[in-house]
Amino acid sequence: MSTIDKDKVQSLARKVLTTEAQAVTALAERIDDQFSAACQLCIDCRGRIVVTGMGKSGHIGNKIASTLASTGSPAFFVHSGEASHGDLGMITGEDLVLAVSNSGETKEIITILPLIKRLAVPLITLTGNPDSTLARTADIDLDVSVAEEACPMNLAPTASTTATLAMGDALALALLESRGFTEEDFARSHPGGTLGRRLLLHVEELMHTGESIPRVAIGTPLSEGLLEMSRKGLGMTAIVDKDGKLAGVFTDGDLRRSLDNAVDIHATRIEQVMTENGKTVRSGVLAAEAVHLLDAHKITALIAEFAELQEKLGDPEVLADPSELKRIGKRMAALEPVMVRDHNRQSRRCPAPLPGARREIRCASTMFGSERQSRGTSPRPRRPPW
Repeated sequence: MSTIDKDKVQSLARKVLTTEAQAVTALAERIDDQFSAACQLCIDCRGRIVVTGMGKSGHIGNKIASTLASTGSPAFFVHSGEASHGDLGMITGEDLVLAVSNSGETKEIITILPLIKRLAVPLITLTGNPDSTLARTADIDLDVSVAEEACPMNLAPTASTTATLAMGDALALALLESRGFTEEDFARSHPGGTLGRRLLLHVEELMHTGESIPRVAIGTPLSEGLLEMSRKGLGMTAIVDKDGKLAGVFTDGDLRRSLDNAVDIHATRIEQVMTENGKTVRSGVLAAEAVHLLDAHKITALIAEFAELQEKLGDPEVLADPSELKRIGKRMAALEPVMVRDHNRQSRRCPAPLPGARREIRCASTMFGSERQSRGTSPRPRRPPW
């Protein structure tokens, strides 16, 4: 077994990366009105973008089709060789064809060109030869030619496939922006795994409600408030007025400040040391957005506003605790969303909320990283009943 020359292989690897980087960089100068016209054709397409190619170009085309489909432009890949043996039937008159060929003379694609033209569908090509048959036949040709391949023999498709893939990404993401594609749209096509979970979860799916809510009334001694915090294990308690409306919150941070000021926990009423109102978040927002608010304000609790649910479930008395969000962002743990209940713990409906009802939540807090969840005692998550 021969021993490799470490210096030689490292030098070659650097040259490969430099050559491919230069090939991609050179594409920026070719983004012109032709590129914009290609984007417009894709936007105007009422069907699917059908990507086709052979060999290495086919593999790149498959990736381009996948990227297009996941970023808001319906697309799929058709193998050029299979297209002339029946798969051409996948293409309809509403579609657009995107053909990938470095030489622009791939015979399998040339074979199906007359049939593509007969369907009268737009044809965009990604070629490395603007004078090729494909480039001249296309409605729009995007030039992805490279000065040289990264291969030492200048044979293996390397820089050319990288440049083609980069141009495909540029096209897909330009279309994404043009379509106004959002994070939620992206999440719908990526429901599985961490990515989909991070983008699809909402605060209302992760809340604590009912008896798990720590809360005390205005006038309660601070010592009793601390006992309530300890019983519920969420690191805070909400303070409500005589009508059950949220007046403020008292957190671990408030406790530390109170102790620093030598406050008498038996003689002090909790409203004297609470944080009035507190930060809020709508229950329907994405969990990732709630995590951002927590990080931005350097806090561990958010008030969940539930006025938007009143039409369905009445005027709820709710304290939400999605510790789950911190595994999305940092240290998330699964929670079970509980159906919103009224004081008698019965589901009910009521008329639409009155103006200003957003602040009239019966106490609410969205908590993150609670002791209860870190101990793993919470039930498995499930979708809320609404």
